[in-house]
Amino acid sequence: MSKEYNVAILGATGAVGTRMIQQLEQSTIPVKSVKLLASAKSAGKQLSFKGQLITVEETTPDSFDGIDIVLSSAGGSVSKKFLPEAVKRGAVCVDNTSAFRMEPDVPLVVPEVNEEALKNHHGIIANPNCSTIQMVVALEPIRQAFGLNQIIVSTYQAASGAGQSALNELRQETQDYLDGKDMQADAKILPTKGDKKHYPLAFNLLPQIDVFEDDGYSHEEWKMIHETKKIMLNDMDAKDIKVTATCVRVPVPIAHGESIYFTVDDPTVTVDQLRAVLKDAPGVVLQDDPAHQVYPQPINAVGKRDTFVGRLRADEENPGSFNMWVVADNLLKGAAWNTVENAERLVANGLV
Repeated sequence: MSKEYNVAILGATGAVGTRMIQQLEQSTIPVKSVKLLASAKSAGKQLSFKGQLITVEETTPDSFDGIDIVLSSAGGSVSKKFLPEAVKRGAVCVDNTSAFRMEPDVPLVVPEVNEEALKNHHGIIANPNCSTIQMVVALEPIRQAFGLNQIIVSTYQAASGAGQSALNELRQETQDYLDGKDMQADAKILPTKGDKKHYPLAFNLLPQIDVFEDDGYSHEEWKMIHETKKIMLNDMDAKDIKVTATCVRVPVPIAHGESIYFTVDDPTVTVDQLRAVLKDAPGVVLQDDPAHQVYPQPINAVGKRDTFVGRLRADEENPGSFNMWVVADNLLKGAAWNTVENAERLVANGLV
């Protein structure tokens, strides 16, 4: 008889946590029991898992007694407080926050890209940033086939990437705009809670995600640069691939878009060769038929686990350089599904 696993979901009532429950229901993990954990404010709520109502509990260190797998998306400070406690009690944790991503002994894993890194875990596996995940899913097959030496990415990131409260804020601002009211009054979260000023996102674009670093890059841009290097090259400061990013919040509820310009090592590579590689790439759906206006759109990616790629075209001025457009549901592949998928691979490979 195959082993069954006791699973805890930390941050179970949030936008990602509720999707983790759904993804776990659909996963290949043989689940013996599920424990739903959140803050004291959310304790007592009931959520369904496979038709059974489960009461959400307040998180304490003892919540992890007897737990085999923890799926976590409750914020970095909560992860730092509780995940080491879970590990002490024998659990393996997959964390969807930035708390451990850059720790040298914590694998940063996208299963389609670097599943082998899972075997090096010491109890915690980190999920990358949502915008990084979909980019590396699209680029890793190209890197494996033709090499990769430069990435220039501009993101078009959905409001839900900043949490349910940001999504609610966008909806209220949109209604205010349509009613002829002042949207600024409702701007309390975006572009980021951590900065001094807040601006409306509805009918607007905000070229700031997270706080700004001293060099003028936002922390989101910093994450995309260094996470990409850690995932692909196992070194967050590697020089073998040059990466730069501009991250923009757009008034879309769910699913991020990315315009990616990249240069491969082989200047003779053609668009048809790239398409052939991507057509069979794990986790990728190629939607690239400009003659019939077929290309990825956020509205069509919502609720899907895949990463959608289109608008592939060569830079005619620079052989070996190309543009493409990549879209994925930031709450699924960018968060909940990547977390559960990592747990699936841990189970399949006997690493938990």
